[in-house]
Amino acid sequence: MGEREMGNLPAGKTRMVGRRAELAELGRLFAGAARLVTLTGVGGVGKTRLALEAAAGLQSRFRDGVWLVELSPLRQSGLLPHIIAEALPLADQTARPMIDVLADYLADRELLLVLDTCEHLTDACALTVQVLARAAPGLRILATSRRTLNVPGEEVLTVEPLPIPETDDPAGSQADAVVLLAERAAQSAPGVAVTEAGRAELVRLSRRLDGLPLAIELAAARLGELSVGELTVRLDDRFAVLGETDELVEGAGPAWHQALRTAIGWSHQLCSPAERLLWARLSVFAGTFDAEAARQVCADAHLATERITGLLAALVDTSILIWQPTGGGERYRMLDTLREYGAGWLRRLGEEGEFRRRHRDHYRSLAHRADAAWMGPEQVAWYDRTTADHANFRAALDFCLGEGEDGHAALELVGALWFFWLACGFLREGRHYLDRALQRCPASGPVRSKGVWTGGVIAMGQGDSDTLARMVQKFRADAEAAADPASLIAAAHLEGTHLLMCGKPAQAATVINAVPYTQEHGGAYTGARFLAWMVRTYVHTSLGEFTEAAAAAAALRAECVTRGERWIRAYADYVQGQTAFGLGRLDEAVTHTRTALKGKAVLHDSIGMAMALDLLASVAAAIGQGERAARLLGIGQRIWDTTGRSQVGLPDLLAAREACERQARKTAGDSGYEAAFRRGLEDSTDDGLAYALHQT
Repeated sequence: MGEREMGNLPAGKTRMVGRRAELAELGRLFAGAARLVTLTGVGGVGKTRLALEAAAGLQSRFRDGVWLVELSPLRQSGLLPHIIAEALPLADQTARPMIDVLADYLADRELLLVLDTCEHLTDACALTVQVLARAAPGLRILATSRRTLNVPGEEVLTVEPLPIPETDDPAGSQADAVVLLAERAAQSAPGVAVTEAGRAELVRLSRRLDGLPLAIELAAARLGELSVGELTVRLDDRFAVLGETDELVEGAGPAWHQALRTAIGWSHQLCSPAERLLWARLSVFAGTFDAEAARQVCADAHLATERITGLLAALVDTSILIWQPTGGGERYRMLDTLREYGAGWLRRLGEEGEFRRRHRDHYRSLAHRADAAWMGPEQVAWYDRTTADHANFRAALDFCLGEGEDGHAALELVGALWFFWLACGFLREGRHYLDRALQRCPASGPVRSKGVWTGGVIAMGQGDSDTLARMVQKFRADAEAAADPASLIAAAHLEGTHLLMCGKPAQAATVINAVPYTQEHGGAYTGARFLAWMVRTYVHTSLGEFTEAAAAAAALRAECVTRGERWIRAYADYVQGQTAFGLGRLDEAVTHTRTALKGKAVLHDSIGMAMALDLLASVAAAIGQGERAARLLGIGQRIWDTTGRSQVGLPDLLAAREACERQARKTAGDSGYEAAFRRGLEDSTDDGLAYALHQT
């Protein structure tokens, strides 16, 4: 039997040096009654690295795993519960308050949450931690922050710099700070510490850096171009001009403030003017970014486009940037402390507003490109790209909705990202931004109309019939005024969906049949006709018109294949599975439904996967495989639990699931059914999908 996913911790890329006492203390605290432990300390002291090492060692103690929540890219506290949910295997798409959803999800689970980089969200983190701790007795939290959360019962462990030798004697080369410097130096300049003199210089340099890990990493990155002795002299020179950088490094405590400012300021000084300028401009990005984004946002007359790639490589070589190869291409990120320093210089240059607007414009343009291409052959690539840039879309939206900005750009961005909110599983966040953007941009026009339609799509995905009804009314008026086929199809899609949700399939058929949804019309609603077509196939099945549903689904699938589209195509496969099941063609039903399940798994569509699993369970029950049906229902239920929407609230799907359970219990017996269902519920997603797709 497979196991539940045990977490999302990244694999360590380098060996952890030292910290044995801190790791032992964390183990002791979590073995006892501690519910919340906060690692505090100066920026660059290694809080995150220690937290990840400790969490990896604690993983076996928590039945439901260890989950890392990276908070540094988050700039708005209102989205904190959403970010936690994204880190967990929780894709709730209802309209319930997310904090309530989190509390319910965690209530009977035993897991460790690692909340990394809380200092800019301490009030929100404190409130969230208290709510979740009350609701979930099996929850433990490990936080990293430059400030404590001040929550009752909080245990605080101050992370200090690595131990350094008391003198410059080379005999001190086994001190943790020297060992770290030697290991990192070996990567930049192999053989740097092979001689007695070399060891003495490393000891002297580690003392000069006060054992601060970030300072050591930055220094080691320069040892390919400077000797240890030369580097130490440069550091001595920096102490004479420390006042220049006092305000550019935040959160550095008194004991090591000078070392941190010196190391970063000195590293900045060693950069070329072009590298320093790019460092500052890159500070507008949140999370990770790619080279294209860096070129589009950062290049101008002072920083030529053709130089950006080489400058990015130079900043990676000096540890200012971290290079991250991914399946979607190369990406880069910057540590928080270094980003803060760059942002400080950007403000000093008077360029912060300009480059935040350039960042916004780039991601608005990217969203429009993705919208135009979503229903095409590059859909999976756009899924990967938009999810990779999620933090940057969020940062752009926060900037659009900030003081002094109008809501027009925000509404344009939210509307262009309709597919991201719906198909990629971020309905709640889409609603959060859409509501604010609609309030900030009341003027009528195409941008507001697209925003209203997107609001309807989000409400549809959340099963929020009341909000959908309001959006239908608003958008219908706009569509009739525009009088173009694409807008009228988009209106019919929303209205038909609402009628289907209200149990009125015949009326839904009339509405959708009134528009030419099978024809291409272009415009701002390229996805609407596919959504309307899909709803029409569901209407047929709701009316028991299986032959008609099969024909409509086959035609829709053929259109998707022609375009190279995957997301709607998988729903068409699902409907073909439904209709084959309804017509008694069970082998055909399994083939179609497995194809649908594969398609939904590629795009991580939780609702689509759960629907397909339920249908496979119904087929298994129909052929007398009670225990297989029960296990498939368990696998599906585990996914439904993460969405908060059992069977999408559709009466037909709920009835089918109940009928399947009755039949499976009758065949397997209550005890056999319960055991198999529990086994499916405990399967990991990967194991569950493998069982559904490959075993009979």
